[in-house]
Amino acid sequence: MIIRIIYIYVLIVLSLTQLCFGQQDIISTEILIKNDSIKLPGTLSYNSNAAEQPLVIFVHGSGNIDRNGNQYMLANPNYIKQLNDSLVAKNIAFYRFDKRTATPENIKYVMKNMSFDTFVDDLNLVIDRFKDDRRFSTITLIGHSQGSLVSMLVNHDHIDHYISLAGPSNSIDISIIAQVKLQNGDSISNIVKSHFKELSEKRSIEKVDPNLMSLFNKPTQPFLASWLKYNPSEEIKKLKMPILILNGDKDLQVYVSDAEMLHKANPESTLVIIKNMNHVLKTIEKDSDNMASYQSPDFALSQELIDTITAFIKKQNG
Repeated sequence: MIIRIIYIYVLIVLSLTQLCFGQQDIISTEILIKNDSIKLPGTLSYNSNAAEQPLVIFVHGSGNIDRNGNQYMLANPNYIKQLNDSLVAKNIAFYRFDKRTATPENIKYVMKNMSFDTFVDDLNLVIDRFKDDRRFSTITLIGHSQGSLVSMLVNHDHIDHYISLAGPSNSIDISIIAQVKLQNGDSISNIVKSHFKELSEKRSIEKVDPNLMSLFNKPTQPFLASWLKYNPSEEIKKLKMPILILNGDKDLQVYVSDAEMLHKANPESTLVIIKNMNHVLKTIEKDSDNMASYQSPDFALSQELIDTITAFIKKQNG
């Protein structure tokens, strides 16, 4: 009886020791990457005991999104940090960084060069930072929302896999016109359409409708004009690496039809529609909780999302 008690005690001690060691294996390192005067601080997380683990670089969507997936004074879902923790626990290293628009001291430089292509430049610098890092066996880009297109446009010489996560399938003008029509009807959407036409042809709008000034204000016009050049459904055709396309059926910003169109444009891709997942990657059981999840980190990340990404990356890594 005494021997059995001692044996159980030893098992408990070993289990606790392994748990502690497991926690200590996870390392997070702060990394600052600079694009001229623009600062792009980020965090690399990985298991220091896992040999040649795959690396994910997460590419954020539109807005002033930080490395955790939050926007100051606007949203606090913490979804990027939650995905980081979930994948690192499965021995997939993860790098996440603050978007150039999330750092206040960057704003004076951002305003001087409002171009979609600067996001692509930033991501290319991030990739350059890790392309020769022997700790990692492969690099996978996860482009979320606007980041889906950004990830399509970078230099892919050192990228092994690509995941489009809630990525739009149309150029920005078509997407915005459709949203405005849904919310405001034909009269306003027709004005939006004419503004985009003028912007595409002249790269500026001479007289903006007062109701649309927040969308087409003067500083924003060059940025929108640079974004207009790209159609995600055309850009994804150029990618030759393994591709996973993901979308949630509770997404209010990017629709299942977008994922289906991207898959149609590149039929070699894998398409997965995740039940009850919304745009900030949370599981939503009640429609009333959809927008609430943007303001709180307490909603659970989709487990199907975590499992699907893990399976895709580990399958590609053999």
